[in-house]
Amino acid sequence: MIPRARHLVAAALSSALLMLPAFTGIASAERDSRVFAVTLAKTSADVKRVADYWTPDQLKKADSYSPATPGAAATPAPSATPAASAPAVQATSPVTRAIAAQSVAPALPRKRSAATTMGKVFFRFGDKEYWCSASAIAAKNRSVVATAGHCAYDPRQTKAAEYWIFVPNPGPNGETPDGIYVGSSISMHEDWSGKGDYDFDYAFVTVHRGFKWVSKNGGYVMQDVGRLQDNVGGQGIELNKKPGTYSVVAFGYPAGAQPDGSTPFNGKKLEMCGAGPTRWTSAVSIDLQKGVQLLSCDFSPGASGGPWLIGYNGDRGLGSLNGVNSLTWNRDAKDWYDAVSSPYFDTTTGEVYRRAAALTTPSKVT
Repeated sequence: MIPRARHLVAAALSSALLMLPAFTGIASAERDSRVFAVTLAKTSADVKRVADYWTPDQLKKADSYSPATPGAAATPAPSATPAASAPAVQATSPVTRAIAAQSVAPALPRKRSAATTMGKVFFRFGDKEYWCSASAIAAKNRSVVATAGHCAYDPRQTKAAEYWIFVPNPGPNGETPDGIYVGSSISMHEDWSGKGDYDFDYAFVTVHRGFKWVSKNGGYVMQDVGRLQDNVGGQGIELNKKPGTYSVVAFGYPAGAQPDGSTPFNGKKLEMCGAGPTRWTSAVSIDLQKGVQLLSCDFSPGASGGPWLIGYNGDRGLGSLNGVNSLTWNRDAKDWYDAVSSPYFDTTTGEVYRRAAALTTPSKVT
């Protein structure tokens, strides 16, 4: 929280998340350019193990889980121009950069006239469950979820989240109307995984085919429901959009307390902020040099990872992803959050996305 107006403080990462025991799951890592990739659930047995953890009874307890909370105390300037201070970004080749910079068109689901891409990710660090907001993104593998980096990987422990799943449009009592999608692989920037640099607090998670739990013989069995994008659609992507030149709407499931201790959001309802102005922002203590801030947004913890969309069409449920909720701000040092920020989505972000979009997963959940 921020005691004085000159101190703009991002929402503090909970001590539980910082002091988690080592992850002992099934993660392995690989490097490609500046993309850092971590395998989550690779085999059918891995998927089944994750699924068996998230039983209907377990999901009914979702309201008792903690919304993952990003950041650490920061003393940033009111605004910043990243051209002078942002780290150099390198790619494997000019061809890779050119391809990565291309925008991606949004996609409708196969059997609906409107997309329903937004939802929650549930995961575990150590022995504690957490959740964040997220959205499905259009991709050639029809299986990509965008969220915040801190909703998938803890750089202080250098560990990936365990038992990671995405539930689009979750019901208030653990319902999963559009299925459950087990994370297959996290794609992120190496400066998030290596340094916890909030310029890169985003992750694109490739997911397996979805399933639903179906009652059978007094228990539950997994029923395949197909690819994520086929079922809910996918948001497009727009990169290299200069703040102040566009209007954006942000979405998420906020639930955490405001600076005054009040809790106006319960995390059960999808909330929206926008369409508001954007500007550059920075926070030296967390190495944020080229953040983008959306003003007049009172999101609290739980909204982390929710999408920022340009050109959002409410009738179709589609727009173009231009950021994700990363940090909440109390700019005026009063009793309420008044802004949220995202990393700047640039060409390098496109490289990370392309890696996630190129991965394949098994053709059927077994």
